[in-house]
Amino acid sequence: MHGKRMLRRHASKSLILVMLAIGTACQKKEPPPPPPPEIPVVSPIQRDQPILLEAIGETMGSVDIPIRARVEGYLEGMFFDEGWPVEKDQLLYTIDPQPFEAAVVEARGQLAEARTMLAKAKSDLDRIRPLAEMKAVSEQDLDGAVAEYEAAIGAVQAAEARVEQKEIELGYTRIHSPIDGRIGLSEAKVGEFVGRQPNPVILNYVSQANPIRVRFSIDERQYLQFARQFIELRNADDSKDIADIRAARGGQTPLELVLSDGTVHDQQGFIVAYDAAVNPTTGTFRLEADFPNPDNVVVAGQFARIRGVSETLEDAILVPQRCIQEQQGLFSVFVVTDDGTVELRPVQPGYKVDQLQVIDSGLDAGERVVFEGVQRLRDGMKIVPTPVQIDDTGAPVEDSPAAGG
Repeated sequence: MHGKRMLRRHASKSLILVMLAIGTACQKKEPPPPPPPEIPVVSPIQRDQPILLEAIGETMGSVDIPIRARVEGYLEGMFFDEGWPVEKDQLLYTIDPQPFEAAVVEARGQLAEARTMLAKAKSDLDRIRPLAEMKAVSEQDLDGAVAEYEAAIGAVQAAEARVEQKEIELGYTRIHSPIDGRIGLSEAKVGEFVGRQPNPVILNYVSQANPIRVRFSIDERQYLQFARQFIELRNADDSKDIADIRAARGGQTPLELVLSDGTVHDQQGFIVAYDAAVNPTTGTFRLEADFPNPDNVVVAGQFARIRGVSETLEDAILVPQRCIQEQQGLFSVFVVTDDGTVELRPVQPGYKVDQLQVIDSGLDAGERVVFEGVQRLRDGMKIVPTPVQIDDTGAPVEDSPAAGG
């Protein structure tokens, strides 16, 4: 019994000591919360923003005409320098004419025979008709003579058409240039059989490269913008001449042609043709632009970039692209209030310009937007905003806190 009392006293003392220790610990001050983090922020840029149209295109002649072998035969002659200018109606190729000359002779012989038969049929009819009037021959004999005469007329007409056809085919053995232009490399050499697959049918191309035409594609948004401009111009102009409308509109939208070596063609171009519909597979819309090319520096088949101002947004709001978050197709930025609280704000982004992006809605000039560190933030959090200066492209200037980030 005495031992049990001793154990109870010892346990009571231990419990008292534990409670005293807990009470002492509770009386100690809790550590202060960490200070709000310093977060770089920027002010949106507000300015009239030209929107550049940039697209990859392929050059082609403003006129590209294939030179075809319209009859079959062996190529007999070439009468041009490949890659050099040719004139309209200049002889380019000849195909062996002998088979076609023989066909013409044969057709003319058939025509002569048909004319002889016609003369005989007419003579027979002239002889039988008076006899028929005197009832010396039957009506059946007269009808037969008339039928033979009419058939002979038809035979002559068919023979004349055959002669004309064979003479045309003979003419096809001499192939001339349909336009002034530059001729390319020949697809066939002298001695080759041409005019029937798998042998060459298209022998060459003659192109007019002044102006040079460039075909390129734009996205649906750019197409809608061009379409609205066209409608505005058409409504403002009483002229119904599509060429006048295109020329006036082209004057509003000059384009540059950037060649494959990075140089810019020294002549501006204008849009002259549009496709009829947006391609449903690619979501793009095809256009064509003409560029003066007096020295024929640019040739068909080159790849080049089209560049120009498609529109100017007045008082546009722009922020660096890194400020914008995207989640499941929804876009937002962190806006910093006057007391340093961050607010997650939905926005509607527009065009991208260098490192900036136009904000179509959701943000006003004069507000502050988090520039970096958005992953560490949550809506309603307090921060210490650190202003960052950015240049016209959206890059931080060297003296700014985020310039090295």
